[in-house]
Amino acid sequence: MLMPNPDRIARLHYMAYSFRVLQAGDHVLCAVTGQKIALEDLRYWSIARQEPYADANASVQAELRATRFG
Repeated sequence: MLMPNPDRIARLHYMAYSFRVLQAGDHVLCAVTGQKIALEDLRYWSIARQEPYADANASVQAELRATRFG
């Protein structure tokens, strides 16, 4: 069970279909928008880049940026 730490950024390891908490916290920040994402609301991330996204649009933006500049 996740033990949330109020207003603390979590460190996660992103895997296929799940993530592992490396450092406890209650949220992560979207790699594209900087938006705070509660761990229970996190649905989008990149395994290759190990970064979270607030929504599908942010995920697509990150993918386009990575293929353009990668």
